[in-house]
Amino acid sequence: MTNSDLTAVVLVGTLSPSPAPSSSELIGRQVLDALAEHGVVGTVVRLVDHDVKPGVQVDMGAGDEWPAIRQQVLAADILVIATPIWMGQPSSVTKRALERLDGELSEKDDEGRLLTYGKVAAVAVVGNEDGAHHVSAEVFQALNDVGFTIPAAAVTYWVGAAMQGTDYNELDEVPEMTATTTRTLAANTAHLARLLHGAQYPPA
Repeated sequence: MTNSDLTAVVLVGTLSPSPAPSSSELIGRQVLDALAEHGVVGTVVRLVDHDVKPGVQVDMGAGDEWPAIRQQVLAADILVIATPIWMGQPSSVTKRALERLDGELSEKDDEGRLLTYGKVAAVAVVGNEDGAHHVSAEVFQALNDVGFTIPAAAVTYWVGAAMQGTDYNELDEVPEMTATTTRTLAANTAHLARLLHGAQYPPA
């Protein structure tokens, strides 16, 4: 494959509907920009702008907008989950998306593999409270459970000082450590996705 054959989708778990500013969407777009340097093109989906029904099926019926989002996820080589921290946890919007991804456990290809096999996942976390490691651990475990592969160093994050109100999207510039981890995430994620694109997991 060429260096421009990979695609990505970023699912943003902000609680704020568009067009409100979103630190989670900002860092998700920064991940996409970094992935673009490795030949990856992608899109951003702000989940709260869509009627994603609660449940663990791939389609929860009338009015459910998850099936269209799911098709974007399945069409991509890379999934990025960008979430804020709320009460030390991934946002409720993020958790709902993870619950919907649980439906993939019932979906297999002709050789018995989950449809998510061979797809790579990364995580971006922002917050003005502690919890980035805990949040990324929760999301990574859920994504791996439903078939995604996790690269090395596949998380980037920023958390502000405790007990203050500055958000990531209010910073004058991206802190160097966050920028560095974003670049590393992108390089490792694109590398692994390219390898798996050319060498799928064995049949079940």
